[in-house]
Amino acid sequence: MSGRDPIRVLIVDDSASVRQTLAGILGEAPDIVVLATASDPFVAARRIRDDLPDVILLDLEMPRMDGLTFLRKIMAQKPIPVIVCSGLAEPGSQLVAEVMEAGAVAVLPKPRVDTRQALIDSGRRVCDAVRAAARAKPRGAGRARPVEAKLTADAMLPPVASRRPVVATEPVICIGVSTGGTESLRNVLEPLPPDCPGILIVQHMPEHFTAAFARRLDGLCAIAVKEAEDGDVVRPGLALIAPGARHMLLQRTGGRYQVAIKDGPPVSRHRPSVDVLFRSAAQAAGGNALGIIMTGMGDDGAAGLLEMRRAGARTIAQDEASSVVFGMPKEAIERGAAEKVVGLDHISGEILRFGIAARGGEAG
Repeated sequence: MSGRDPIRVLIVDDSASVRQTLAGILGEAPDIVVLATASDPFVAARRIRDDLPDVILLDLEMPRMDGLTFLRKIMAQKPIPVIVCSGLAEPGSQLVAEVMEAGAVAVLPKPRVDTRQALIDSGRRVCDAVRAAARAKPRGAGRARPVEAKLTADAMLPPVASRRPVVATEPVICIGVSTGGTESLRNVLEPLPPDCPGILIVQHMPEHFTAAFARRLDGLCAIAVKEAEDGDVVRPGLALIAPGARHMLLQRTGGRYQVAIKDGPPVSRHRPSVDVLFRSAAQAAGGNALGIIMTGMGDDGAAGLLEMRRAGARTIAQDEASSVVFGMPKEAIERGAAEKVVGLDHISGEILRFGIAARGGEAG
């Protein structure tokens, strides 16, 4: 980019109003042009392939893939100056530290539009940050991290030598999901009634994001949804989402289930790991559990789902047509871990059928 060329900016935010506000702010600057806008990282990736921007303005909380994960992918593949523009990143917070460590050149709050002066001040900050970013060398360049060893669930929970009989209890649902999972989980959870079986969810998501994600789902669903805490009891009508950066395990005390939230190394390169949850469910619940592996990259959960099936659990994989990324389900299917392969719109029904069968109806 020469000194006379305008700075070309890609805006990535799931809010149409925020995209419009940012585009309006940048459009007032004579030396800045909005190259394109994108509603999520997948659309942004296509825009980047079509025409490389000079600077990216990136939100953090978005469907299909969060902004921090996308930032790390950008810095690993094609470093571009990135300004994170988010209401989640408060000055001095751990999240800001993570964003900067991942390679962002600056972190800004969302533009204020409550008064004209606030909009003017916000606009000045955004334009100044864009100009500074265009002159900066992306901080992710040349800072590749060493590849972590790929640990199995053995790092958190040893395998059992032989299958032990498990007494019948209340049914429990265990779901593992990654890329594309935020909207897919809403599709699964929204139709469920308040008396559906208890649900445990591992969604690959950074620390600080899972609590807000759980609150959003709680406001949309008839069941209760919360970020899991150590010792939470698994009960009908409640979905527990593993907190970012910690593993979640299912434990049994008598006829009751609860969760343990534990620190530990990444398993299958993830923390929380689906494999850890699924192994714990195989050991604690056996045939009382239904394991579901959904859209996502990689193979986390494939080995654990096979352990669940061998322990007597019912197992399901999301099909390719309805998956945003057919990675984790594909691996599970190829290993023989999935008893059924179903579309996204059918998963809620499978959960309800399993609950009825486990409580005395016919197996579905």
